[in-house]
Amino acid sequence: MLPPTDPPDLPKDPVTPVPLPPPHKIVMLSAGGLATLLAALAMLGPFSIDAYLPAFPQIQAELAATPLEVQQTLTAYMLAFAGMVLWHGALSDAFGRRNVILVALVVFAIGTFGCASASSVHYLWVFRIMQGVSAGAGVVVGRAIIRDLYSDTAAARLLSMVTMIFSIAPAIAPVVGGWIVLWFDWRAIFLALCMYTVLLAWFCWKHLPETIPSTQRQPFNPRFLAKSYGAIFSSFLFHMKAGVTALNFGGLFLYIAAAPVMLPESLGLGPSQFAWLFVPTVSGIFLGSLMANRLAGRMDFARQIRIGFFFMLAAVTFNVTYHAFLPPALPWTVAPMFFFTFGSSLIAPGATLLALDLFPHIRGTVASCQSFVSTLLGAIVAGVVAPMLSHSVLALAVGQMFFVLVSLAFWDTARRHRRKLRARGEQVP
Repeated sequence: MLPPTDPPDLPKDPVTPVPLPPPHKIVMLSAGGLATLLAALAMLGPFSIDAYLPAFPQIQAELAATPLEVQQTLTAYMLAFAGMVLWHGALSDAFGRRNVILVALVVFAIGTFGCASASSVHYLWVFRIMQGVSAGAGVVVGRAIIRDLYSDTAAARLLSMVTMIFSIAPAIAPVVGGWIVLWFDWRAIFLALCMYTVLLAWFCWKHLPETIPSTQRQPFNPRFLAKSYGAIFSSFLFHMKAGVTALNFGGLFLYIAAAPVMLPESLGLGPSQFAWLFVPTVSGIFLGSLMANRLAGRMDFARQIRIGFFFMLAAVTFNVTYHAFLPPALPWTVAPMFFFTFGSSLIAPGATLLALDLFPHIRGTVASCQSFVSTLLGAIVAGVVAPMLSHSVLALAVGQMFFVLVSLAFWDTARRHRRKLRARGEQVP
C-alpha cells in the first residue's frame, strides 16, 4: 500500500475548532493500482493521436478539407500539448497534483466532445487545441507523483510498470479507430474517447491521492517561476538528459506520424490493417518496460541505457541496410520497430529519473520541461519531418537513424560533462 499522505486543509466549524469531515473518502491504491491509474491517464495522449489516424480520409471527405488541413489537426494538437505541458508541473507544484489532474480531465472531456461535433476542419482545429492543452497533465504530474512517493529503485520500477501498462494504448488505438471508422464514422472515435475520459475523471476523484502537502508547495508567481524555468533551461545537463528521451521519442513518432501515408502507399495497407506497424512497436515498448522493471536495482542506470542503445542501433542499422537494397515488404519493413522501441523503453526510466533529480525541490516543473522538449520535437516531426519523408521508407529509416545517433551523442556528452563537474569537486546527481 502507498504511504499515507497529509490530509488536505479542511474547513473549520464556526463554533468548534474540530475540522469537518471531508466531502468524500479517497480509497488508497496499491502500487500496482496507482501504476494502472497513472497509465490510464497517460493513455489520453496516444488515444488522441493514434485512434483517429485511420479516419483521415473520411474526415477529409466529410469536412471538405485538404490532406494538409487534416494533417494540421495533429500538428495543432501537438503544439498545444507542447505549450501547456510546460505548465502542468508548475501548477501541480503550487496547487497540488490531484487538483491539476481533475481540472485537466474536465477540459479534455469538453474538447473531445467538441471534436465529435465539429462542423468544419477549422472547428476541429480549435477543439484539438483544447485537447492538447489538457492531455499532458497525466503524463507530467504522474511522473512527479511517482517521485513524490518512491525512491530510486522503487521509482524506476513503478515508472517502467506505468510505461508497460500504458504501451497498450498505441497498439489498440489505431486498430480500434480503424474498426470504428468501418462500423460507424470518425465522430464515434471522439465520442468513445469522451466516455473514457468521464469514467477516468470519476475514478481519479475516488482514488487519486494528493502526494504533495500544502506545506511543501511552491509559490506560483512570476518571480519564482522565472527563476525555476531559468535554472532548468540554463542547465546543460538537463538539455542533454532530456534530449535523450526526446530524440528517442522523435524517432518513434516519425513512423507514427507518417503511418497514414506510408502504410497505404508503400505497403498497400488499409485503415483496419494499421496493426502491422503498431503491434510490433508496442510489443517492444511493453517487453522493454518489463525488462527495465526487472533490471531496476540489479544494475545502474548507465549500463541499462547502454544496453538500450545497443538494441536501437541494431534496429536502425538493419532498417537502413534492408531498404537501401530491397523494396518495402512485410514483415521486414515493420519488424525493426520492435527492437527500436525495446531499446528506447530500457533507456526511458533511467534517463527520466536522472533529469528529475537535477532539481528535486521542483520535480513537477522539471517533468513539465522534460515533456515540453519531447512534445515540441514531436510537433516538429509531425508537421515538418514526417510529411517530407513519409513517401519513402528508406528516407524514414535514415531519419530514424539520425535521431538515434544524436541521442547517443547527447548521452555520451552528458556523461563526460558530469565527470568533469565531479573532477572539479562539484556535486551532481
